[in-house]
Order: sequence, then structure tokens, then C-alpha cells
Amino acid sequence: MMLSILLVVLLPLAVHQSPLPTDCSDVYRSGSGLDGVYTIYPAGPTSPVQVYCDMSKDGIDNSAEKWTVIQRRQDGTVNFYMKWNHYKTGFGSAAGEYWLGLETMHLLTQAKTYELRVDMEDFEGQKVFAQYSSFSVAPEAEGYMLNLGSFIKGAAGDSLKLHNGQKFTTTDKDQDTHNANCARLAFGGFWYAACFSANPNGVYTWGPSPPTAGVHWSTFKGLENSLKTIIMKIRPVAA
Repeated sequence: MMLSILLVVLLPLAVHQSPLPTDCSDVYRSGSGLDGVYTIYPAGPTSPVQVYCDMSKDGIDNSAEKWTVIQRRQDGTVNFYMKWNHYKTGFGSAAGEYWLGLETMHLLTQAKTYELRVDMEDFEGQKVFAQYSSFSVAPEAEGYMLNLGSFIKGAAGDSLKLHNGQKFTTTDKDQDTHNANCARLAFGGFWYAACFSANPNGVYTWGPSPPTAGVHWSTFKGLENSLKTIIMKIRPVAA
């Protein structure tokens, strides 16, 4: 009799237990609507990862964005000239500059269909963005290949077209299509081809920069001007 009573009491608690959030859209649905750093669990309870969630209004229909930030450059405080294992697992701080990690990106984008938005600003204060219909990262066995949908909109223009379908390259793992290592030439790590039209993870410089260094988005400021900020973020595609 006592066991039966315990089951009656405990079962409702288990039924109403909230699942762990896998991304910032889940965080938002749980009642947290403010921008900031949150913990998500893209592979279950044993995989906590800190991310920055952009919950701000989009300025179009005044709806919350619910973006999960996967990359951010803003002040040059974090060194992005890193090796394969760093890019695989992630580095930096979700409260500042950081790279979420290729493995986490893969886990996230296999569970849901995501779209990508890249926000950027130059040193004159001009802010633009580029938005893509889908974004996913293949498993490590496939080189963490970038799979990108069509360019939807944005005054920044499409600088990722060249990079679509490319494997990720770092200084110690050359998977690009150039006869040299693009990560060493461009001082970063990215889905390089031969070599790039976008280099979000290049050396942070203040304004003018040589084409082989700097944080670049060629269809916005060319390859001679480094950006002040660039933020890559994803959210689930609305059904």
C-alpha cells in the first residue's frame, strides 16, 4: 500500500519535468527571453555548453529572434589562429569573443533545420547582415563540411557562396582546395576553398588590412578592410 502511494505522488512530478534546452529557441520557450549567456545541452545531460543567446527583436515584425550565436568577433581579445582540436571543441567565452565548436555545431544542426544570419559592422559604424535559408555542419568523418542554403537577403551580400561545400581547414589540418594551407595564409580557421571571400576568423585588425589578414567579408568591405564586429548565429527554421 505504501509503495502505491509513493508512485502516485512521484509520477506527476516526472511527467511535468522540463526537458533540457538544446539551443536558444528552447531556452526562450522555457521562459527566458533576455539576451545573455545560457547553458544548452545539444547531446543530452552530459553535454553542457555555454552559448550567447540573441533574443532581441528583429525590427520587422517585432518578434523575438531566438538566435544561438556560434561565432563572435568584437574586440580582438581572443586569438582565433588556433589548431584543429580548438576549433573542434570550441574556445573563447560566450560572454565575449568565441567559437562554439565544430562538434557542437554538427550536433545542433543534425537535430533540427537551421537558418544562418551573419551580422557585421565596420569601423565607421555601418551595420549590415547576410542571411541564408539553411546551415548545417557535417560530421568530423566528412571534415565538418559546410552545407549552406541559398542567400536570402542582406546588404552585406553573399560572401559565403565560395565556401559552401568545403571542409574545415586549420593550420594543422589542411582540407581546402588550394595547393597551400589556406589557414596559414589567412591566419585563421574556416571552410576555406582556394582560399576565401569571407574570413570571419582571421587576425583582428583595426580597419585597413592586407588581403591575407583581417576579419573580412568581401562583398561588404572588400579584402582590404577588416571589420569591427562579425557575429554568426543560427535559429530553427519556422515550420
